[in-house]
Amino acid sequence: MPRFDLTAIAQTNATGYPAPHAAAVRGRWVRRLGPALGLADFGVSHVTLKPGAASSHRHWHEDEDEFIVMLAGQAVLMEEGCRTLMRAGDMAAFPKGEPNGHQLLNESEADCEFLAFGRVPLGDAHYPDIDLHWSAGRYHHKDGSRY
Repeated sequence: MPRFDLTAIAQTNATGYPAPHAAAVRGRWVRRLGPALGLADFGVSHVTLKPGAASSHRHWHEDEDEFIVMLAGQAVLMEEGCRTLMRAGDMAAFPKGEPNGHQLLNESEADCEFLAFGRVPLGDAHYPDIDLHWSAGRYHHKDGSRY
C-alpha cells in the first residue's frame, strides 16, 4: 500500500553547511521521504521549521529545479529584493539556472511545515549573501578554497 506513516520516517536537523553557516538551519527538521519510500528519480522532503529557523541560506542551483508546498503555519519566502508571506496551501517554484536566490524564514512564533521537491544537485549552487559555493560535490569559499 503506498500510504505511509510520516512519523515512522526519521527526522533530522543535521546539515552539511560548514561552520559558521550551520547555525541558521539549527531549527530545521527534515524527513527525507524519497529514499525512505524508494523514490529514485526525484527527492521529496517533509520540512519543519521552528520559530526563527531558516530552510537554508539564500541560494540558487544551476541544474536543479525546486518546488515547495506549504502545509502548515507560515514562513517568509526571501528572494532577490523581495519578501513574500507563504501560508498553508501556497506553492513556489524555482527553475534551475535562474539566479534568484531563495530561502524560507520562519519569523512566526509557531512551527511551519512544507514539502520540498527536487533532486540531489550535480552542478553548482550559489549563495549570494555569504561566502559559500557548492561545487564538485562539496562546499567551498567563493575564492575556490575548501572549507
